[in-house]
Amino acid sequence: MNQHPAVVLDPVFRWLNDFIRDYGLYIYMVCVWLSPLLIAWILSGGFWRKPPRRRYIVMAPPVIQQTKATPPPLPPSIGGECSPLSDNDDATDSFAA
Repeated sequence: MNQHPAVVLDPVFRWLNDFIRDYGLYIYMVCVWLSPLLIAWILSGGFWRKPPRRRYIVMAPPVIQQTKATPPPLPPSIGGECSPLSDNDDATDSFAA
């Protein structure tokens, strides 16, 4: 048996040729009448719109386990109260250049 693609598909091509010969006008009319619907679907985003998917809410366990620990208390301030800077020109500043 010959396995060449042209020989294997020859009956399909003959049927398609006969079908177009007998019903070609009707096929053409259907294509013409459906083309505005196809164009409207494409322009409204038919190719780019994704179909709506059901959104399943999955409750995943937390990666870091939460504990009821409290942070340690803040350290006491060193040096007590902070005095405001004076406007005295006689005082030397450690930041003066």
